[in-house]
Amino acid sequence: MPESVWKDGLKLPSFERLEGSVKTDVLVIGGGLCGVLCTYLLCKAGVDCRLAEAAEIGSGMTGNTTAKLTFQHGLIYDKLTKSRGKDIARAYLDAGERALEEYRKLAGKIDCDFEEKDAYVYSRRDCKKLEREVKAVNALGFPAEFVEEVPLPLSVKGAVRFPNQAQFHPMKFLAAIAEGLPIYEHTFIQELAPGRAYSRQGEIQADKIIVATHFPFLNKHGSYFLKLYQHRSYVIALRGAPNVHGMYVDEAQTGMSFRNYQNLLLVGGGSHRTGKKGGNWQELRNFVNFNYPEAREAYAWAAQDCMSLDQVPYIGRYSACTPELYAASGFHKWGMTSSMVSAILLRDMVMGQENSWEEVFSPSRSMLKPQLFLNGAEAAVNLLTPVRKRCPHMGCALKWNPHEHSWDCPCHGSRFQADGSLIDNPAVGDAKIP
Repeated sequence: MPESVWKDGLKLPSFERLEGSVKTDVLVIGGGLCGVLCTYLLCKAGVDCRLAEAAEIGSGMTGNTTAKLTFQHGLIYDKLTKSRGKDIARAYLDAGERALEEYRKLAGKIDCDFEEKDAYVYSRRDCKKLEREVKAVNALGFPAEFVEEVPLPLSVKGAVRFPNQAQFHPMKFLAAIAEGLPIYEHTFIQELAPGRAYSRQGEIQADKIIVATHFPFLNKHGSYFLKLYQHRSYVIALRGAPNVHGMYVDEAQTGMSFRNYQNLLLVGGGSHRTGKKGGNWQELRNFVNFNYPEAREAYAWAAQDCMSLDQVPYIGRYSACTPELYAASGFHKWGMTSSMVSAILLRDMVMGQENSWEEVFSPSRSMLKPQLFLNGAEAAVNLLTPVRKRCPHMGCALKWNPHEHSWDCPCHGSRFQADGSLIDNPAVGDAKIP
């Protein structure tokens, strides 16, 4: 699969593999932006901690993002206000504002192409929902506004504008904050026990453990196999396309997104549930050929996102019965902002400090959402499908992805190369491909 623009020519710091046994106060598992930020903030607070990454830092989803730094996460504030109340919606907004401010502070010391940009959520179908969102956000104290037009080759009903958001180069940022941190690379944590984590080469004893592995891999706690599913989306970067002067995303889950980076226009879309059929790169190329015929494709890549039952991430104690185990997942396509929210909230929690966001993101909140039943039905169908190629995570039937030449699990989103080698979790081992 083509590499993203964020990975082109970039050299990240490297770290040794864990050999033997070590002790620490806090272990962070997963070396994406979320895990590295958790480690960075804990170290800044004087906490003894270690990070274990299965491959190299940034080798997972961080390098495949569109890298928007915004707390405009679709049309979430009207929905949150109605479903969980104004206080929860305000706390969600506060978490996003704080995360963006932390990025601003750090980016002032780091060369990571940080740029202030307005963010827009547009709709091609319904301006009423946009107006309701503006009203809800204004009631929370933020100056969102409705605009009638956007500089895109689309017919829209309007858009919600959030001023003073930002975008950046995620891998340059990651490389800078990871420098000098206590990280183990090529240390694949395959098993957890109370106060212990095991890789093939050794073990880490820790009082507290943070699982920042994109999809939490421990099945016996938290019911994440029911609370999460995964979604693939695709990006192409174009030379010779116009500057759209902002960051844009469709309110529809299968819509398109747009932002510029230097002389490139990044167009995203073609999305679908992992293991299902979707538009992929071809949908984007058809759009580009018609609307930007003079543009040339420079990069193309794909991303995978964990989707929660209610569009709000799961950040906090892994489950109600695992007080020293924590998780961060379900970022719902807003991984950059949610990574910083996770790092701040989990730092406070493991240090025993009060944080008003705990209730908002609690992984133990109610699971009674329509998506729960859809996830259960998808699992039931694929568990009963009579094929030999099965996911080692929970036994679902694997589906061949002809566009990316991989075996994908429609239940929980694990992915494997053609020979069965693991690409993406929650599986922790290879698939047996006859």
